[in-house]
Amino acid sequence: MLPTRLVRSILTRPAALAVPKMAATETIDAGDALPAYIEEVAEAASDLKIEEKKPERRRREKQSKPKQMASNGLSGAIITPIGDPWPRPYHFEDGLRRVHPYHYTYNTYCKERWRGMTLSSIFESEFRDRPLEYYRKSMETGDIFVNGRNVGPDYVVRNGDLISHTLHRHEPPVTGEPVGIVHEDDEMIVINKPSGVPVHPAGRYNFNSTVEIMKADRGQDFLAYPCNRLDRLTSGIMFIAKNPKAAEAMGKVIRGRTVRKEYLARVVGKFPDGEVVCDQPILQISPKLGLNRVRANGKSARTVFKRLAYYPPREGDPVRHVVEGEVPEDGRPWEAKQGYSIVRCLPVTGRTHQIRVHLQYLGHPIQNDPIYANQRVWGFDLGHNDAEGTHNTDEDVISRLSKMGKEEVAQAVTYYDEMVDKYEKRRAEKMTGELCEVCATPLYSDPGSHELSLWLHSLRYEDANGSWAYKTDMPAWAMPPEGMSGPTTVGGMEELVQAVKDENPDIA
Repeated sequence: MLPTRLVRSILTRPAALAVPKMAATETIDAGDALPAYIEEVAEAASDLKIEEKKPERRRREKQSKPKQMASNGLSGAIITPIGDPWPRPYHFEDGLRRVHPYHYTYNTYCKERWRGMTLSSIFESEFRDRPLEYYRKSMETGDIFVNGRNVGPDYVVRNGDLISHTLHRHEPPVTGEPVGIVHEDDEMIVINKPSGVPVHPAGRYNFNSTVEIMKADRGQDFLAYPCNRLDRLTSGIMFIAKNPKAAEAMGKVIRGRTVRKEYLARVVGKFPDGEVVCDQPILQISPKLGLNRVRANGKSARTVFKRLAYYPPREGDPVRHVVEGEVPEDGRPWEAKQGYSIVRCLPVTGRTHQIRVHLQYLGHPIQNDPIYANQRVWGFDLGHNDAEGTHNTDEDVISRLSKMGKEEVAQAVTYYDEMVDKYEKRRAEKMTGELCEVCATPLYSDPGSHELSLWLHSLRYEDANGSWAYKTDMPAWAMPPEGMSGPTTVGGMEELVQAVKDENPDIA
């Protein structure tokens, strides 16, 4: 085993060795592998290293290369010189929060399935972050080492081995918007989480995570204890406790049946009038990819929807005339949908991606959803009314998503709104053709705004008994477009609750 003094010098947080083939956001911890949910095809399909392009940034990056430290006789293993830099290496530019590239050591203990395999075989079969040639060279030079020793690519991994990988880490930039404070007391902070920022460090994100940003804002001793979960792309209400006891108490309250949650979504086309209750069960068809769909053999799920506003296409937007109720010969009924709707959503159950999946099934997916409004994954019908998986089998959907690679950037379907002319010009995270001068990683351009947000917002949490309630303002994408009138606030939840009061009396 590794000497205590060396363990302390390597890293403060066990994390992933690299990005497994099955999911770019999956991390391999010191225990069993637990894949994080993929929130968009661009992240699931590509372990992209986003990089700044200006010479000044590359100069700072080059200066960040660490010196090789003394190995204490352990065959020249390269050890990360710092474990927890403070202040965090943030800088802001072009409306984005950026992190200067830095060296970082990932650690993981041998998994049962790795026993008896050579070190190079493990990286070849499990990881795709870099080419195999890079991994073999890193094993020979000591960037990848086992139990603090440089063992080489042919080393046979055994139970109890600690595998470490020191690399030059490139974090993707996130929005420069601050973490909003809705309410704060001695025990709890209610925040408005910006879209595009993960809650915890995971995958490619470390310092560009909500808990780390809050720590940078509040001081090195601050510890955040999230009580509820939001996907990376989703914005809105989150509860951050200031101590474990408060987190446990609030977690029980949120999981209780008396808490009402309301979301806002911007969806394709004109959503139907009245309260729409979707009771379709949801099945996770790929745990590794975090992919879900409506299937008859899935888990029970219920969401109440109600249209808040509808905004027709602007003058000059392309219009396709299709007879209502008829499917066009080319099999693309979604092209007939014009304009967009702002929809209120009350999830009665809490399945993963429930609102996104139910809206997709109803034929009104979230307009910029890179997974569930992606025709390259779901086909032209986008999973509409396909509870049996006859139009697109689970295997087909999984295969299409899995094949998305670095060169094939996720493309959400856009439906003739004001973004359509700009969309192709701002596809996110494309390779620049340049390489990092420190680690030779392919450099990527900045993500487009459509890759930094999903038009789904956690608007409100409230107790059914009226003892507490927290609400944010409507996000900018839900406000009336320029030159049009529409609602700028949302009323109470009574109409939504009444639609399911008989089946779910606890929230009434």
